[in-house]
Amino acid sequence: MRIRFLLLIPAFFTVSCITPDTSAQDKQDEKRTFEKEYSIFAIKHPQELYFAGERVPLENLDVKEGYDKEIHVNTYWQSQTMLFIKRANKYFPVIEPILKKNGIPDDFKYITLIESGLENLVSPAKAVGFWQLMEGTARDYGLEVNSEVDERYHYEKATVAACEYFKSAYEKFQSWTLVAASYNVGMRGIDRQIERQKETNYYDLLLNTETSRYVYRILAVKQLLENPNDYGFFFEEEDLYHEIPYNEIEVNTAVADFADFAKEHGTNYKILKTLNPWLRESYLTNKSHKTYVIRIPVEGGRTFKPSKEDVVEEEINSNL
Repeated sequence: MRIRFLLLIPAFFTVSCITPDTSAQDKQDEKRTFEKEYSIFAIKHPQELYFAGERVPLENLDVKEGYDKEIHVNTYWQSQTMLFIKRANKYFPVIEPILKKNGIPDDFKYITLIESGLENLVSPAKAVGFWQLMEGTARDYGLEVNSEVDERYHYEKATVAACEYFKSAYEKFQSWTLVAASYNVGMRGIDRQIERQKETNYYDLLLNTETSRYVYRILAVKQLLENPNDYGFFFEEEDLYHEIPYNEIEVNTAVADFADFAKEHGTNYKILKTLNPWLRESYLTNKSHKTYVIRIPVEGGRTFKPSKEDVVEEEINSNL
């Protein structure tokens, strides 16, 4: 018996598979079908593209090719891009107002996806958190970093620190595109190339491979997240990630054991650390009696956003 599977892969893929027991003639037939059905399409570019209000000169062939590479890489790396979409729903609503309050263009939120994929990663160079801040830079911009508390993992505070960097870089370069590039290579790194090449436009500078790709990667992710359906990404609200609902409590004393602390507040160590990843130890000595704000999950530690059906069912049950 011959079994044929038809697998639909998001973002323009259709694949027909052949089982080992297929006859030679059937294999030829399947091969012809496969060649007809398996299609990968070149991606069309928008007519105009902007980063932070600054126009991208797509009419320049090198610029067009740089962007083209990144939009194809990210469109056809479906699993990563879908996870970007899911995580952005969870964290962008918190990051966006911080950027706005600090006068930073909204497009800078996409840097978190390029830097860390909105995960609390540690790079080989020891950069940490959503914004991948180095220890010295973090301290320069007011974050506490030690063995017990590392606020690079506190994404609101780390976003404020990143904003301080962006403001300093913009004061220097007067170009948001150069500010973004400098976040990858450093302000001095951009300065050196401006001095060497006598150019002040990112798109006219010859930079190292990573920095040359950096802004194009941001542009590609921005385009995909703003227009997901146009690139083959489809999802429902329930597919997206949401924050664990929480309350905040203030602590200005030592905490001997966060496992006990968690249980005293109706949760467990895992959820406590998930909500407060900046707490790096299982205890807090807090010799200076500094006041820390710790998040505690609400509703008995519920860790999911209820669906509309769940809400309706709860209302019905509460009225019985």
